[in-house]
Amino acid sequence: MPPELVVRAVGFAPVKGMRHLGLDHVRLDEQGPVGDRQWCLVDVVARRVLRTVQHPSLIGVVARTEGPVLSMTLPSGDSVAAEPVATGETVTCDYWGRPVDLALTDGPHAGLVSDHLGRDVRLAAAPRGGVVFNAPVTLVGTASIEHLARTAAHPALVREAGRFRATLVVETDEPFVEDTWLGTEVAAGQARLRVGGPVPRCAVVDSHPVTGEKDVRLLRAMTGSRPTNAAGEPMLGMYAACVAPGAVPVG
Repeated sequence: MPPELVVRAVGFAPVKGMRHLGLDHVRLDEQGPVGDRQWCLVDVVARRVLRTVQHPSLIGVVARTEGPVLSMTLPSGDSVAAEPVATGETVTCDYWGRPVDLALTDGPHAGLVSDHLGRDVRLAAAPRGGVVFNAPVTLVGTASIEHLARTAAHPALVREAGRFRATLVVETDEPFVEDTWLGTEVAAGQARLRVGGPVPRCAVVDSHPVTGEKDVRLLRAMTGSRPTNAAGEPMLGMYAACVAPGAVPVG
């Protein structure tokens, strides 16, 4: 593998499930991308964190942070910008078999998103890594995306890497070569990463990364051409852990 990755795109979502933001850089520390999924939406009665696969319309909501202020903008253009205020209430949710304590907040955000979804939700602050499925960093190679674009007969995929919600999209010449990087360390910008196991994919990849509308059958294409886990989910990209912190810029 290359001693240093060439990074072609970076991004994350400040609120779990919302638009995966393309950024000019991301800062990594031992807990992952700083600012990634620091907030989430909670169905308090069911004690459940909302996930993209169950609520793809969340992809249409753009969330950004500037200092303590969290802004949200709906596809309609309606928006709010305010500092979420902790109420002192907490709710413990099961997240993929792990109990996670979430701090509920007050402010205009919950009302905006509740109207968008047609159900009552609350905005909660999540601990670092609390609402992350596995390792905090994911990466996928450009050659893998290009190969899948051909397999699925969807050439626009090369411009839609946000479907995979990867922290880093890295330049590669060979499709799926990142599968061979398991257990190795590599530099990305000022940071160093240890590459972990493959990332299982769900139906989120079938949703357009801007609108959230299902517009292509990528999951089916991957299932026919990629290794799957015990649950039948196809693998694309790799998890990684940050072993030395630093900024990772595009390019």
